[in-house]
Amino acid sequence: MIGETILHYKIIEKLGEGGMGVVYKAQDTKLERIVALKLLPAHLLISEEDRSRFNREAKAAAALSHPNIATVFEINEYEDNPFIVMEYIEGKTLNNLLEKEMFKLKDVISISVQVAEGLKAAHSKNIVHRDIKCGNIILSKEGQAKILDFGLAKTNMSTKLTKLGSTLGTVAYMSPEQVIGGTVDHRTDLWSLGIVIFEMLTGRFPFAGEYDQAIFYNILNEQPAPLTSIRSGVPMSFEWIVNKLLAKNPDERYQNANDLIIDLKAVDLKGSGFSRTGQTVVSPIVNYS
Repeated sequence: MIGETILHYKIIEKLGEGGMGVVYKAQDTKLERIVALKLLPAHLLISEEDRSRFNREAKAAAALSHPNIATVFEINEYEDNPFIVMEYIEGKTLNNLLEKEMFKLKDVISISVQVAEGLKAAHSKNIVHRDIKCGNIILSKEGQAKILDFGLAKTNMSTKLTKLGSTLGTVAYMSPEQVIGGTVDHRTDLWSLGIVIFEMLTGRFPFAGEYDQAIFYNILNEQPAPLTSIRSGVPMSFEWIVNKLLAKNPDERYQNANDLIIDLKAVDLKGSGFSRTGQTVVSPIVNYS
């Protein structure tokens, strides 16, 4: 694909690949800008219902405008393959960064607040992401977190692929209601953000297993190990927030992202409780050099 042109997008390099498609860095030859182009395999949108849903949700996502959400520029098709064109962000995903080192506590707070702010904006428009994970959160060189892949409909085929284990990373972030095929709403995104926070703090998943069914069982039946027993220096208030996010019953979780943001900003990193004067600011977090 490198060097080829899809409509008016010239493919420059491959950025990544997953169960929901291949992402390329591309040159928009009409508007003369660099974009990220995600090409979805045709078999993921096999029915007209899937395609209609994809178009509907991508259009809704394209209407989102928020500094912590990667902007969707266009949805289209090329040789029966749907694709979505997004803002290109020079940075690294959280899972890439976690391969190198653990995040500082203050940076975990900053990233978590920013992701929650993005979710708050999406949820206010009744848009649920349904696939929040470290691989779908990118951090720019300036420390700005952005959520990727809003607008990629979770079709029947993609759900089946996930359960078959083709996207193992996604399985570990699934909420209990996703595991049992129940109704999914904005509280599923908050659960998945809880998994992301746990992973940023510890470098591991709270619900792990060697195969999918073991992970599913743990998600439904087990409690995560206390954060304070895994990493020293984690305030009890932070552990309380994560435990609330990971409540099995959606009614016992945070009911909206705004309440989560308030509590995250109030975590006292020097103590065990909350400090209502706490503030979180965007600042350079990672040196990519």
